Amino acid sequence: MLRINGLKKSFGEKEVLKGLDLVVPEHSIYGFCGRNGAGKTTTMKIVLGLLAADDGEVLVSGEKVHFGDTPTNRYIGYLPDVPEFYSYMNAMEYLRFCGQITGLSPKETDTRSEELLDKVGLGKEKHRIKGYSRGMKQRLGIAQALLGRPKLLICDEPTSALDPVGRKEILDILSSVKDETTVLFSTHILSDVERICTDIAFLSEGTIKLSGKKEEIREENRTSRYYVNHTGMTSEALEKMVKRFGDAVSSYDSNSKDLINEKNEASREFIFDTTKGDYTEFIYFIADHKIKVNKMELIEPSLEDIFLEVTGE
Repeated sequence: MLRINGLKKSFGEKEVLKGLDLVVPEHSIYGFCGRNGAGKTTTMKIVLGLLAADDGEVLVSGEKVHFGDTPTNRYIGYLPDVPEFYSYMNAMEYLRFCGQITGLSPKETDTRSEELLDKVGLGKEKHRIKGYSRGMKQRLGIAQALLGRPKLLICDEPTSALDPVGRKEILDILSSVKDETTVLFSTHILSDVERICTDIAFLSEGTIKLSGKKEEIREENRTSRYYVNHTGMTSEALEKMVKRFGDAVSSYDSNSKDLINEKNEASREFIFDTTKGDYTEFIYFIADHKIKVNKMELIEPSLEDIFLEVTGE
């Protein structure tokens, strides 16, 4: 749906984009991730033809984007990070106005507006937009962006200023429209990406450091370490375990290397690394010493862990 090749952009001496490459598959929910100031908004403005690139090309649905001449925007719905509205209108009036300036018929505008306002939870709201909360404005912004049935919905930091309830509402809406459009949203909140995205890209220092299917990236970065929580292990048994398995056993608390505290009590939780010790022997050791295991699970890396590792930030 969107292809970016070798995109470069500088502001004065500051080089923001240094040859960015990105491919957004059709009907994906694509998380465009990076810290504040990484170049996410700059990239989106170039995709929308609102900002001229220094080099590279952008293709939307196979058509090249040109600065200042944007027929490709007929494929795109856009929600900026802080959407603005005519505050004296109500939601239905605003969508009717948007339908008029985009060339939709009055009947189609009303039908589509009612459908979208119900989808975003504003179907019963009749008062003026000036009384809307930030979350309500974001939901109306999504309805406006979807009015013309775009092939690509671009959202710039749609949840960054919302409370947990507002964030959940917006993420649920974005997740629900995947079948009718492709969603590209920029964010620095990786838990949002973790929740709804099918694909992700990590932007740092002007280039994409890692991109692809979210589950494939997680699988490629899967660890070999198990978290173990137990009760009933004596300090003597723990000493035997450490002696037998060596570096395979380590403290769960990265700030502490002590598995036995000053009271000579064994830590109730630790990490076992299967690349450094035999997992089967470890299980037999637990059974032979009658150690009660409350929880044992493979440690899954979070997207935040992967982001920090690949970007070095």
